[in-house]
Amino acid sequence: MTATSRPASPTQDLWSSILDSVSRTRSTPSKQILILGEPRTGKSALASALLQKPLDLDRPRDDFALGFDWADVRDDADEDTLARLSVYTVQSSNPVHTALIPHVLPPKSSLGNTLAMIVLDWTKPWTFVEQLEFWISWIETWAQGDGNRELEVAREEGKERLLYHIQHYTEPTDEPLPITTSTMTSSALPLPQGSFTNNTAGVPIIVVCTKADLIDDNSDIAGGTSGMGGMVKSKGGEWEERTDGIMQVLRTICLKYGAALFYSTQVPATVSALRKYSLHFLFAPPPPQPSIGSTDAPAPVRNLFKFTDPVNALDRDRIVIPAGWDSWGKIKILRDEFEPSRWNDAWDRDMEAFSLPKIAATAWSDSTTMELPLAPPLPNGARSNFASLVGSDRGITKQSLPAIIRPTPEQAFLQQHYEALAKDPARDPRATFRQPAVAVDGAAISSSAGGAGGVGVGVVGPMGGNTFGLPTVERALVEMEGGGDKERSDRPQDRDRDRLGGRQPATGASAPRRVSRKPSFLTSR
Repeated sequence: MTATSRPASPTQDLWSSILDSVSRTRSTPSKQILILGEPRTGKSALASALLQKPLDLDRPRDDFALGFDWADVRDDADEDTLARLSVYTVQSSNPVHTALIPHVLPPKSSLGNTLAMIVLDWTKPWTFVEQLEFWISWIETWAQGDGNRELEVAREEGKERLLYHIQHYTEPTDEPLPITTSTMTSSALPLPQGSFTNNTAGVPIIVVCTKADLIDDNSDIAGGTSGMGGMVKSKGGEWEERTDGIMQVLRTICLKYGAALFYSTQVPATVSALRKYSLHFLFAPPPPQPSIGSTDAPAPVRNLFKFTDPVNALDRDRIVIPAGWDSWGKIKILRDEFEPSRWNDAWDRDMEAFSLPKIAATAWSDSTTMELPLAPPLPNGARSNFASLVGSDRGITKQSLPAIIRPTPEQAFLQQHYEALAKDPARDPRATFRQPAVAVDGAAISSSAGGAGGVGVGVVGPMGGNTFGLPTVERALVEMEGGGDKERSDRPQDRDRDRLGGRQPATGASAPRRVSRKPSFLTSR
Protein backbone atom coordinates (compact mmCIF):
# COMPACT_ATOMS: atom_id res chain seq x y z
CA MET A 1 0.00 0.00 0.00
CA THR A 2 1.55 3.21 -1.10
CA ALA A 3 1.01 6.44 0.75
CA THR A 4 -0.35 9.32 -1.27
CA SER A 5 1.82 12.44 -1.26
CA ARG A 6 0.26 15.65 -0.02
CA PRO A 7 1.27 19.08 -1.19
CA ALA A 8 3.29 21.13 1.26
CA SER A 9 1.37 23.53 3.43
CA PRO A 10 1.37 27.02 1.91
CA THR A 11 1.26 28.65 5.35
CA GLN A 12 4.82 29.93 5.18
CA ASP A 13 4.42 31.36 1.66
CA LEU A 14 1.09 32.89 2.62
CA TRP A 15 2.56 34.72 5.60
CA SER A 16 5.52 35.89 3.53
CA SER A 17 3.23 37.37 0.91
CA ILE A 18 1.13 39.08 3.59
CA LEU A 19 4.20 40.59 5.24
CA ASP A 20 5.58 41.75 1.90
CA SER A 21 2.25 43.35 1.04
CA VAL A 22 2.07 45.19 4.36
CA SER A 23 5.69 46.31 4.00
CA ARG A 24 5.05 47.75 0.56
CA THR A 25 1.88 49.47 1.77
CA ARG A 26 3.41 51.12 4.81
CA SER A 27 6.81 51.96 3.33
CA THR A 28 7.66 55.42 2.02
CA PRO A 29 7.72 55.48 -1.79
CA SER A 30 11.13 56.23 -3.21
CA LYS A 31 11.83 57.84 -6.59
CA GLN A 32 14.96 59.12 -8.28
CA ILE A 33 15.86 61.77 -10.84
CA LEU A 34 18.83 61.29 -13.15
CA ILE A 35 20.28 64.64 -14.29
CA LEU A 36 22.17 64.40 -17.60
CA GLY A 37 24.22 67.17 -19.16
CA GLU A 38 27.62 68.63 -19.87
CA PRO A 39 29.78 70.46 -17.30
CA ARG A 40 28.90 74.01 -16.27
CA THR A 41 25.31 73.82 -17.50
CA GLY A 42 23.68 74.39 -14.10
CA LYS A 43 23.15 70.78 -12.99
CA SER A 44 24.28 71.44 -9.42
CA ALA A 45 21.83 74.33 -9.03
CA LEU A 46 18.99 72.17 -10.35
CA ALA A 47 19.87 69.32 -7.99
CA SER A 48 19.85 71.67 -5.00
CA ALA A 49 16.50 73.15 -6.07
CA LEU A 50 14.92 69.73 -6.56
CA LEU A 51 15.99 68.65 -3.07
CA GLN A 52 15.31 72.09 -1.56
CA LYS A 53 18.81 72.29 -0.16
CA PRO A 54 21.09 75.34 -0.27
CA LEU A 55 23.75 75.24 -2.93
CA ASP A 56 27.23 74.91 -1.43
CA LEU A 57 29.42 77.04 -3.69
CA ASP A 58 32.60 75.97 -1.88
CA ARG A 59 32.00 72.30 -2.65
CA PRO A 60 33.62 71.21 -5.94
CA ARG A 61 30.77 69.12 -7.34
CA ASP A 62 32.38 68.68 -10.76
CA ASP A 63 35.02 66.44 -9.22
CA PHE A 64 32.52 63.59 -8.89
CA ALA A 65 31.91 61.41 -11.93
CA LEU A 66 28.46 60.56 -10.54
CA GLY A 67 27.05 62.76 -7.80
CA PHE A 68 24.30 61.69 -5.40
CA ASP A 69 22.07 63.35 -2.84
CA TRP A 70 18.62 62.73 -1.37
CA ALA A 71 15.90 64.35 0.71
CA ASP A 72 12.50 63.56 2.13
CA VAL A 73 9.51 65.16 0.42
CA ARG A 74 7.10 66.41 3.06
CA ASP A 75 3.59 67.77 2.83
CA ASP A 76 2.67 71.45 2.90
CA ALA A 77 2.28 71.43 6.67
CA ASP A 78 5.72 69.80 7.06
CA GLU A 79 4.22 67.07 9.22
CA ASP A 80 4.28 63.86 7.20
CA THR A 81 6.88 62.41 4.86
CA LEU A 82 5.19 61.69 1.55
CA ALA A 83 8.12 60.31 -0.43
CA ARG A 84 11.88 60.07 -0.61
CA LEU A 85 13.62 61.69 -3.57
CA SER A 86 17.12 60.81 -4.74
CA VAL A 87 19.02 62.83 -7.33
CA TYR A 88 21.91 61.46 -9.39
CA THR A 89 24.05 63.90 -11.37
CA VAL A 90 26.31 62.77 -14.23
CA GLN A 91 29.32 64.99 -14.80
CA SER A 92 29.44 64.72 -18.61
CA SER A 93 28.71 62.52 -21.62
CA ASN A 94 32.13 60.91 -21.38
CA PRO A 95 31.69 57.09 -21.48
CA VAL A 96 33.86 56.89 -18.37
CA HIS A 97 31.09 58.73 -16.51
CA THR A 98 27.99 57.27 -18.18
CA ALA A 99 29.28 53.70 -17.73
CA LEU A 100 28.79 54.09 -13.97
CA ILE A 101 25.04 54.66 -14.18
CA PRO A 102 23.88 51.06 -14.90
CA HIS A 103 25.79 49.88 -11.83
CA VAL A 104 24.01 52.39 -9.57
CA LEU A 105 20.65 52.45 -11.38
CA PRO A 106 20.13 49.05 -13.01
CA PRO A 107 17.18 49.35 -15.41
CA LYS A 108 15.60 46.15 -14.14
CA SER A 109 14.85 47.67 -10.72
CA SER A 110 14.99 51.40 -11.50
CA LEU A 111 13.11 51.80 -14.76
CA GLY A 112 9.70 52.37 -13.19
CA ASN A 113 10.97 54.82 -10.55
CA THR A 114 13.38 57.02 -12.52
CA LEU A 115 12.90 60.32 -14.33
CA ALA A 116 15.57 61.49 -16.79
CA MET A 117 16.28 65.23 -16.87
CA ILE A 118 18.35 66.48 -19.83
CA VAL A 119 19.98 69.85 -19.11
CA LEU A 120 20.82 72.24 -21.98
CA ASP A 121 22.65 75.55 -21.65
CA TRP A 122 21.16 78.59 -23.39
CA THR A 123 24.59 80.21 -23.62
CA LYS A 124 25.47 77.49 -26.15
CA PRO A 125 22.29 76.96 -28.19
CA TRP A 126 24.13 75.47 -31.17
CA THR A 127 24.70 72.32 -29.08
CA PHE A 128 21.04 71.56 -28.37
CA VAL A 129 20.34 69.00 -31.09
CA GLU A 130 23.70 67.22 -30.71
CA GLN A 131 23.23 66.79 -26.99
CA LEU A 132 19.61 65.71 -27.33
CA GLU A 133 20.54 63.05 -29.88
CA PHE A 134 23.26 61.69 -27.62
CA TRP A 135 21.35 61.69 -24.34
CA ILE A 136 18.09 60.32 -25.78
CA SER A 137 20.00 57.54 -27.52
CA TRP A 138 21.77 56.79 -24.26
CA ILE A 139 18.45 56.65 -22.37
CA GLU A 140 17.03 54.19 -24.88
CA THR A 141 20.16 52.02 -24.68
CA TRP A 142 20.07 52.09 -20.88
CA ALA A 143 16.37 51.15 -20.84
CA GLN A 144 16.98 48.16 -23.11
CA GLY A 145 19.43 46.60 -20.64
CA ASP A 146 20.14 42.93 -21.22
CA GLY A 147 16.68 42.31 -22.69
CA ASN A 148 15.48 39.76 -20.13
CA ARG A 149 11.82 38.98 -19.58
CA GLU A 150 11.40 40.98 -16.36
CA LEU A 151 12.88 44.06 -17.99
CA GLU A 152 10.55 43.71 -20.96
CA VAL A 153 7.59 43.64 -18.58
CA ALA A 154 8.87 46.78 -16.85
CA ARG A 155 9.25 48.48 -20.23
CA GLU A 156 5.68 47.64 -21.19
CA GLU A 157 4.36 48.90 -17.86
CA GLY A 158 6.30 52.15 -18.24
CA LYS A 159 4.98 52.69 -21.75
CA GLU A 160 1.38 52.08 -20.62
CA ARG A 161 1.77 54.46 -17.69
CA LEU A 162 3.19 57.26 -19.84
CA LEU A 163 0.59 56.70 -22.56
CA TYR A 164 -2.20 56.87 -19.97
CA HIS A 165 -0.71 60.06 -18.54
CA ILE A 166 -0.54 61.74 -21.96
CA GLN A 167 -3.99 60.65 -23.13
CA HIS A 168 -5.69 61.76 -19.90
CA TYR A 169 -3.92 65.08 -19.62
CA THR A 170 -6.04 67.87 -18.15
CA GLU A 171 -5.32 71.56 -17.77
CA PRO A 172 -3.76 72.39 -14.41
CA THR A 173 -6.27 73.79 -11.93
CA ASP A 174 -6.54 74.29 -8.19
CA GLU A 175 -10.14 73.05 -8.10
CA PRO A 176 -10.69 69.32 -7.54
CA LEU A 177 -12.13 67.45 -10.49
CA PRO A 178 -15.56 65.94 -9.89
CA ILE A 179 -15.57 62.17 -9.87
CA THR A 180 -18.31 61.29 -12.31
CA THR A 181 -19.00 58.38 -14.53
CA SER A 182 -17.73 60.30 -17.52
CA THR A 183 -14.39 60.96 -15.90
CA MET A 184 -13.94 57.38 -14.84
CA THR A 185 -15.06 55.80 -18.11
CA SER A 186 -13.82 58.48 -20.50
CA SER A 187 -12.39 56.82 -23.56
CA ALA A 188 -8.84 57.84 -24.35
CA LEU A 189 -8.54 60.12 -27.33
CA PRO A 190 -6.10 59.14 -30.08
CA LEU A 191 -2.69 60.74 -29.88
CA PRO A 192 -2.12 63.72 -32.15
CA GLN A 193 0.23 63.44 -35.07
CA GLY A 194 3.88 63.22 -34.09
CA SER A 195 3.10 62.57 -30.39
CA PHE A 196 4.78 59.76 -28.44
CA THR A 197 6.08 57.95 -31.52
CA ASN A 198 9.35 57.03 -29.77
CA ASN A 199 10.40 56.16 -26.19
CA THR A 200 9.25 52.56 -26.22
CA ALA A 201 10.23 52.10 -22.56
CA GLY A 202 8.07 54.99 -21.38
CA VAL A 203 10.87 56.74 -19.46
CA PRO A 204 9.64 60.11 -18.14
CA ILE A 205 11.88 62.79 -19.70
CA ILE A 206 12.10 66.52 -18.95
CA VAL A 207 14.26 68.78 -21.12
CA VAL A 208 15.43 71.77 -19.09
CA CYS A 209 17.06 74.78 -20.78
CA THR A 210 18.98 76.69 -18.11
CA LYS A 211 20.13 80.33 -18.14
CA ALA A 212 17.10 81.38 -20.17
CA ASP A 213 17.42 84.89 -18.79
CA LEU A 214 20.48 85.32 -21.05
CA ILE A 215 18.60 84.67 -24.29
CA ASP A 216 18.24 88.36 -25.13
CA ASP A 217 21.33 89.50 -23.25
CA ASN A 218 23.45 91.69 -25.53
CA SER A 219 26.41 91.84 -23.16
CA ASP A 220 29.45 89.64 -23.59
CA ILE A 221 29.09 86.53 -21.49
CA ALA A 222 32.06 85.20 -19.59
CA GLY A 223 34.16 83.23 -21.99
CA GLY A 224 34.44 85.82 -24.74
CA THR A 225 33.47 84.47 -28.15
CA SER A 226 32.23 81.21 -26.65
CA GLY A 227 29.33 83.05 -25.02
CA MET A 228 25.98 83.76 -26.65
CA GLY A 229 26.34 87.53 -26.44
CA GLY A 230 28.53 87.63 -29.53
CA MET A 231 25.94 85.61 -31.46
CA VAL A 232 23.19 88.07 -30.57
CA LYS A 233 25.23 91.05 -31.70
CA SER A 234 26.15 89.39 -34.99
CA LYS A 235 22.53 88.56 -35.91
CA GLY A 236 20.74 91.76 -35.04
CA GLY A 237 16.95 91.64 -35.17
CA GLU A 238 16.80 88.09 -36.59
CA TRP A 239 17.80 86.58 -33.25
CA GLU A 240 14.25 86.67 -31.85
CA GLU A 241 12.97 84.65 -34.78
CA ARG A 242 15.83 82.22 -34.47
CA THR A 243 15.27 81.66 -30.73
CA ASP A 244 11.57 81.06 -31.40
CA GLY A 245 12.57 78.55 -34.07
CA ILE A 246 14.89 76.83 -31.59
CA MET A 247 12.02 76.49 -29.13
CA GLN A 248 9.80 75.03 -31.88
CA VAL A 249 12.47 72.43 -32.67
CA LEU A 250 12.76 71.49 -29.00
CA ARG A 251 8.98 71.19 -28.65
CA THR A 252 8.79 68.95 -31.74
CA ILE A 253 11.47 66.61 -30.33
CA CYS A 254 9.86 66.53 -26.88
CA LEU A 255 6.51 65.72 -28.45
CA LYS A 256 7.97 62.63 -30.13
CA TYR A 257 9.17 61.19 -26.81
CA GLY A 258 6.30 62.28 -24.58
CA ALA A 259 8.69 64.64 -22.79
CA ALA A 260 8.15 67.98 -21.07
CA LEU A 261 10.03 71.22 -21.80
CA PHE A 262 11.01 73.79 -19.17
CA TYR A 263 13.11 76.97 -19.23
CA SER A 264 14.80 77.94 -15.95
CA THR A 265 16.50 81.09 -14.71
CA GLN A 266 17.85 82.38 -11.42
CA VAL A 267 14.30 83.36 -10.45
CA PRO A 268 13.17 80.87 -7.77
CA ALA A 269 9.70 80.55 -9.31
CA THR A 270 11.05 78.80 -12.41
CA VAL A 271 12.90 76.05 -10.52
CA SER A 272 10.00 75.76 -8.08
CA ALA A 273 7.64 74.97 -10.95
CA LEU A 274 10.16 72.47 -12.28
CA ARG A 275 10.35 70.69 -8.92
CA LYS A 276 6.56 70.46 -8.57
CA TYR A 277 6.16 69.08 -12.07
CA SER A 278 9.03 66.59 -11.60
CA LEU A 279 7.25 65.10 -8.59
CA HIS A 280 3.94 65.15 -10.47
CA PHE A 281 5.52 63.38 -13.46
CA LEU A 282 7.39 60.84 -11.31
CA PHE A 283 4.28 59.80 -9.38
CA ALA A 284 2.01 59.53 -12.40
CA PRO A 285 -0.40 56.72 -11.53
CA PRO A 286 -0.65 53.62 -13.70
CA PRO A 287 -3.81 52.96 -15.70
CA PRO A 288 -6.55 51.47 -13.52
CA GLN A 289 -7.07 47.74 -13.90
CA PRO A 290 -10.63 46.40 -14.14
CA SER A 291 -11.77 44.21 -11.30
CA ILE A 292 -12.29 40.55 -12.03
CA GLY A 293 -15.98 39.65 -12.17
CA SER A 294 -17.13 43.29 -11.90
CA THR A 295 -18.82 45.34 -14.55
CA ASP A 296 -18.20 48.68 -12.85
CA ALA A 297 -15.55 50.94 -14.25
CA PRO A 298 -12.47 51.17 -12.03
CA ALA A 299 -11.97 54.49 -10.27
CA PRO A 300 -8.92 56.43 -11.43
CA VAL A 301 -5.98 56.70 -9.08
CA ARG A 302 -5.19 60.19 -7.87
CA ASN A 303 -1.71 61.59 -8.26
CA LEU A 304 -0.01 62.14 -4.92
CA PHE A 305 1.48 65.45 -6.11
CA LYS A 306 -0.68 67.96 -7.98
CA PHE A 307 0.69 70.36 -10.56
CA THR A 308 -1.34 73.55 -10.75
CA ASP A 309 1.03 75.94 -12.56
CA PRO A 310 -0.39 77.16 -15.87
CA VAL A 311 1.15 76.31 -19.21
CA ASN A 312 3.44 79.04 -20.55
CA ALA A 313 4.47 78.94 -24.21
CA LEU A 314 5.05 82.66 -24.75
CA ASP A 315 7.37 84.03 -22.05
CA ARG A 316 10.82 83.28 -23.39
CA ASP A 317 12.48 83.03 -19.97
CA ARG A 318 9.89 80.81 -18.21
CA ILE A 319 8.58 78.24 -20.69
CA VAL A 320 6.41 75.50 -19.17
CA ILE A 321 5.25 72.77 -21.58
CA PRO A 322 3.96 69.69 -19.71
CA ALA A 323 3.87 66.29 -21.37
CA GLY A 324 0.53 65.70 -23.10
CA TRP A 325 -0.32 69.35 -23.74
CA ASP A 326 1.56 70.10 -26.97
CA SER A 327 0.76 69.28 -30.59
CA TRP A 328 1.96 70.23 -34.05
CA GLY A 329 -0.86 72.75 -34.39
CA LYS A 330 0.15 74.55 -31.19
CA ILE A 331 3.80 74.53 -32.26
CA LYS A 332 3.02 76.22 -35.59
CA ILE A 333 1.15 79.06 -33.88
CA LEU A 334 4.44 80.59 -32.74
CA ARG A 335 5.85 80.83 -36.29
CA ASP A 336 3.66 79.85 -39.24
CA GLU A 337 6.58 79.06 -41.53
CA PHE A 338 7.81 76.31 -39.21
CA GLU A 339 7.16 72.77 -40.50
CA PRO A 340 7.05 70.18 -37.69
CA SER A 341 6.77 67.27 -40.12
CA ARG A 342 10.03 68.23 -41.82
CA TRP A 343 11.89 68.38 -38.51
CA ASN A 344 10.26 65.12 -37.44
CA ASP A 345 11.60 63.32 -40.52
CA ALA A 346 15.01 64.99 -40.19
CA TRP A 347 15.30 63.77 -36.61
CA ASP A 348 14.41 60.22 -37.60
CA ARG A 349 17.13 60.24 -40.26
CA ASP A 350 19.74 61.30 -37.73
CA MET A 351 18.66 58.75 -35.14
CA GLU A 352 18.75 55.90 -37.65
CA ALA A 353 22.39 56.74 -38.43
CA PHE A 354 23.22 57.29 -34.79
CA SER A 355 24.63 54.12 -33.22
CA LEU A 356 25.44 54.56 -29.54
CA PRO A 357 26.72 50.97 -28.96
CA LYS A 358 29.24 51.42 -31.77
CA ILE A 359 30.38 54.71 -30.29
CA ALA A 360 30.61 53.23 -26.82
CA ALA A 361 32.71 50.33 -28.14
CA THR A 362 35.20 52.54 -29.90
CA ALA A 363 35.04 55.12 -27.04
CA TRP A 364 37.00 58.29 -27.47
CA SER A 365 40.52 58.19 -28.79
CA ASP A 366 41.36 61.23 -26.68
CA SER A 367 39.87 60.88 -23.20
CA THR A 368 40.80 64.46 -22.29
CA THR A 369 38.16 65.99 -24.57
CA MET A 370 34.50 66.49 -23.95
CA GLU A 371 33.37 66.48 -27.59
CA LEU A 372 30.35 64.32 -28.27
CA PRO A 373 31.26 61.28 -30.37
CA LEU A 374 28.78 61.97 -33.17
CA ALA A 375 29.02 61.15 -36.84
CA PRO A 376 29.18 64.00 -39.38
CA PRO A 377 25.82 65.71 -39.93
CA LEU A 378 23.68 64.10 -42.59
CA PRO A 379 22.26 66.16 -45.46
CA ASN A 380 18.73 67.27 -44.55
CA GLY A 381 19.27 65.85 -41.08
CA ALA A 382 18.25 67.50 -37.86
CA ARG A 383 21.76 68.64 -37.00
CA SER A 384 22.49 70.14 -40.39
CA ASN A 385 19.13 71.93 -40.48
CA PHE A 386 19.63 73.16 -36.93
CA ALA A 387 23.05 74.57 -37.80
CA SER A 388 21.42 76.54 -40.62
CA LEU A 389 18.74 77.80 -38.23
CA VAL A 390 21.13 78.93 -35.51
CA GLY A 391 23.70 80.22 -37.97
CA SER A 392 26.76 79.12 -36.03
CA ASP A 393 29.52 76.87 -37.30
CA ARG A 394 31.36 76.61 -34.01
CA GLY A 395 30.02 73.26 -32.95
CA ILE A 396 30.77 71.89 -29.52
CA THR A 397 34.05 73.29 -28.28
CA LYS A 398 36.53 70.88 -26.78
CA GLN A 399 36.99 71.30 -23.07
CA SER A 400 40.03 69.92 -21.35
CA LEU A 401 39.62 67.70 -18.34
CA PRO A 402 41.97 68.08 -15.39
CA ALA A 403 45.27 66.38 -16.13
CA ILE A 404 45.69 62.95 -14.60
CA ILE A 405 48.51 62.96 -12.03
CA ARG A 406 50.90 60.09 -12.69
CA PRO A 407 53.64 60.06 -10.03
CA THR A 408 57.17 59.04 -10.99
CA PRO A 409 58.26 55.70 -9.53
CA GLU A 410 60.51 56.11 -6.51
CA GLN A 411 63.54 54.36 -7.99
CA ALA A 412 63.25 56.29 -11.24
CA PHE A 413 63.06 59.57 -9.31
CA LEU A 414 66.17 58.72 -7.30
CA GLN A 415 68.00 57.62 -10.43
CA GLN A 416 67.39 61.02 -12.00
CA HIS A 417 69.08 62.81 -9.11
CA TYR A 418 71.78 60.26 -8.32
CA GLU A 419 74.56 61.86 -10.37
CA ALA A 420 73.87 65.34 -8.97
CA LEU A 421 74.01 64.05 -5.42
CA ALA A 422 77.16 62.04 -6.08
CA LYS A 423 79.06 65.06 -7.48
CA ASP A 424 78.12 67.44 -4.66
CA PRO A 425 78.92 65.91 -1.25
CA ALA A 426 77.31 68.87 0.48
CA ARG A 427 73.92 67.74 -0.85
CA ASP A 428 74.34 64.32 0.71
CA PRO A 429 71.45 64.05 3.22
CA ARG A 430 73.62 61.98 5.55
CA ALA A 431 75.80 65.04 6.22
CA THR A 432 72.91 66.60 8.11
CA PHE A 433 73.35 64.10 10.94
CA ARG A 434 77.16 64.36 11.20
CA GLN A 435 78.80 66.45 13.91
CA PRO A 436 81.19 69.16 12.69
CA ALA A 437 84.89 68.87 13.35
CA VAL A 438 86.30 70.93 16.24
CA ALA A 439 89.88 72.22 16.36
CA VAL A 440 91.66 71.27 19.57
CA ASP A 441 95.30 72.42 20.04
CA GLY A 442 95.62 73.16 16.37
CA ALA A 443 94.41 69.72 15.32
CA ALA A 444 91.01 68.99 13.87
CA ILE A 445 89.12 66.38 15.81
CA SER A 446 86.02 64.91 14.26
CA SER A 447 83.44 62.97 16.18
CA SER A 448 82.97 60.73 13.18
CA ALA A 449 86.47 59.37 13.62
CA GLY A 450 85.44 57.52 16.73
CA GLY A 451 87.41 59.67 19.18
CA ALA A 452 86.07 61.33 22.22
CA GLY A 453 86.98 64.85 21.12
CA GLY A 454 83.90 65.60 19.05
CA VAL A 455 82.13 68.36 20.85
CA GLY A 456 79.70 69.54 18.17
CA VAL A 457 76.02 69.65 18.79
CA GLY A 458 74.63 66.30 17.75
CA VAL A 459 71.01 66.02 16.69
CA VAL A 460 70.71 62.41 15.67
CA GLY A 461 73.30 59.70 16.11
CA PRO A 462 75.65 58.43 18.82
CA MET A 463 76.31 60.73 21.74
CA GLY A 464 79.52 62.80 21.66
CA GLY A 465 82.44 62.45 24.01
CA ASN A 466 81.41 65.43 26.10
CA THR A 467 78.19 63.77 27.20
CA PHE A 468 77.71 61.78 30.33
CA GLY A 469 78.30 58.12 29.66
CA LEU A 470 77.87 55.13 31.95
CA PRO A 471 81.20 54.12 33.58
CA THR A 472 82.49 50.66 32.97
CA VAL A 473 83.09 48.20 35.77
CA GLU A 474 86.83 48.30 35.16
CA ARG A 475 87.01 52.10 35.55
CA ALA A 476 84.93 51.93 38.73
CA LEU A 477 87.29 49.40 40.23
CA VAL A 478 90.35 51.47 39.35
CA GLU A 479 88.91 54.63 40.86
CA MET A 480 88.00 52.74 44.04
CA GLU A 481 91.62 51.55 44.34
CA GLY A 482 92.78 55.18 44.22
CA GLY A 483 94.59 55.03 40.94
CA GLY A 484 91.84 56.43 38.84
CA ASP A 485 93.06 60.04 38.95
CA LYS A 486 96.63 59.13 38.15
CA GLU A 487 95.80 56.85 35.28
CA ARG A 488 93.33 59.30 33.85
CA SER A 489 95.78 62.18 34.11
CA ASP A 490 98.35 60.15 32.22
CA ARG A 491 96.03 59.59 29.21
CA PRO A 492 96.24 62.35 26.60
CA GLN A 493 92.56 62.20 25.73
CA ASP A 494 91.62 62.65 29.40
CA ARG A 495 93.89 65.66 29.74
CA ASP A 496 92.32 67.24 26.67
CA ARG A 497 88.83 66.65 27.98
CA ASP A 498 89.63 68.04 31.41
CA ARG A 499 91.19 71.12 29.86
CA LEU A 500 88.14 71.78 27.66
CA GLY A 501 85.77 71.21 30.56
CA GLY A 502 87.66 73.66 32.84
CA ARG A 503 88.87 70.93 35.19
CA GLN A 504 92.49 70.78 36.36
CA PRO A 505 94.12 67.39 36.65
CA ALA A 506 94.47 66.16 40.21
CA THR A 507 98.18 66.03 41.22
CA GLY A 508 100.16 66.04 44.47
CA ALA A 509 98.75 67.68 47.56
CA SER A 510 95.88 69.41 45.76
CA ALA A 511 94.30 66.10 44.97
CA PRO A 512 91.70 65.01 47.48
CA ARG A 513 92.49 61.98 49.57
CA ARG A 514 90.48 58.95 48.57
CA VAL A 515 89.78 56.01 50.78
CA SER A 516 90.30 52.70 49.05
CA ARG A 517 87.45 50.38 49.69
CA LYS A 518 86.81 47.18 47.87
CA PRO A 519 83.32 46.35 46.96
CA SER A 520 81.64 43.73 49.02
CA PHE A 521 81.31 41.30 46.16
CA LEU A 522 85.14 41.17 45.78
CA THR A 523 85.81 40.44 49.47
CA SER A 524 86.83 36.84 49.98
CA ARG A 525 84.87 34.87 52.49
